[in-house]
Amino acid sequence: MKQTWRWFGPKDCTLIEEIEQAGATGVVSGLHHVPNGEVWTRAEIEKRQAEIATRSDGTPSSLKWDVVESLPVSEDIKKQDGAWRAHLEAYKTSLENLAEAGIKTVCYNFMPILDWTRTDLAWRLDNTATCMRFDLIDFAAFDIFILDRADAASDFPAEVVEAATARHATMLDADKQALMANIVMGLPGANQELTFDDFKTLLGSYSDITSERLKSNQYTFLREVLPTAERLGMRLCCHPDDPPFSLLGLPRVMSTEQDYAELIAAVDSPANGITLCSGSLGVHPQNDLAGMMRRLGPHVHFLHLRNVQRESDMFPGSFYEAEHLGGSTDMVALIAAVLSEEKRRRAEGREDWNIPMRPDHGHEMIDDFKRPQQPGYPVTGRLRGLAELRGVIAALSSDFANLSTDARDNNA
Repeated sequence: MKQTWRWFGPKDCTLIEEIEQAGATGVVSGLHHVPNGEVWTRAEIEKRQAEIATRSDGTPSSLKWDVVESLPVSEDIKKQDGAWRAHLEAYKTSLENLAEAGIKTVCYNFMPILDWTRTDLAWRLDNTATCMRFDLIDFAAFDIFILDRADAASDFPAEVVEAATARHATMLDADKQALMANIVMGLPGANQELTFDDFKTLLGSYSDITSERLKSNQYTFLREVLPTAERLGMRLCCHPDDPPFSLLGLPRVMSTEQDYAELIAAVDSPANGITLCSGSLGVHPQNDLAGMMRRLGPHVHFLHLRNVQRESDMFPGSFYEAEHLGGSTDMVALIAAVLSEEKRRRAEGREDWNIPMRPDHGHEMIDDFKRPQQPGYPVTGRLRGLAELRGVIAALSSDFANLSTDARDNNA
């Protein structure tokens, strides 16, 4: 696997040389300052490439920009209103410019409004590290009482509504403001900052868009842009919903294996692919991540490796970001399935056999508390995650691991 690291640009708290020190050999980045729907120009792309290729002391780094995350799909495209056709043309032009710069893998998502949702960005663990968490009761309290969305209570089980009512009654104004800020934060480093009023306006604009319509709009988007991507030898890979269930009455279209199978079947193209995010998909108890990798592996162009701990058997339910080798997903089995797919690709002669992955998210720990951090993207926490994942990869790739049982016994 190509081991990469997400970097949000010059304002990121991680230095380029620290990414090298962590052991990553590539960078995942995006032009977060460019408004959604506008063209990513060659000048801006080359500027970001130069930033990645240069350490803070001015010396050359060993890194290059390998994966785009994300080239945003505008809300107009998702809804097929406003300037959506102009945004489609801008998207194609951006793909042209990225390909000319040598960047061929582009991650995107089709989630309405928010790229992820958490209720707590620094939840304290027993060992005093912190992580991001989604608390269903807190979220219901926000949706029903703070946002005051019409009929919101009907989207939750009666016991959740009862618990949310009790919790909201104990919240101070500061608690409500903090919860609101966490939920509307969207993606750290993204190119739009939503006020509460912006959020409510955008939410209302989706009132007549069902999951079926959103999925149809996604297929239309792909039919428009994939011919360009295919001609350029590019790979587009869709990130799953985070979390993989409906929130705020908004539709979801990429939450299960079936969703991805339908996506691949709907638009048959080598450029149409998957970002397999083990954290987002792992929240859904029916998603077998290792099995998904085995069955959908030829279409997986990018990997986010992280783990979540589901806190109960209830679905939808609460969860938190776990250690990379802990939580509800068998990470060793998933990595074994990835290595098997890479071996199959090498045998086929595919040039994209080395699938890029990044250690997604991480716990804030040790020196992370001493410097500013993007929520979910601490330096030390991700360093630990990458080291653990690298250890699993090395173990499963070793000659000893590939010996027969008898041969292992003879070598013991």
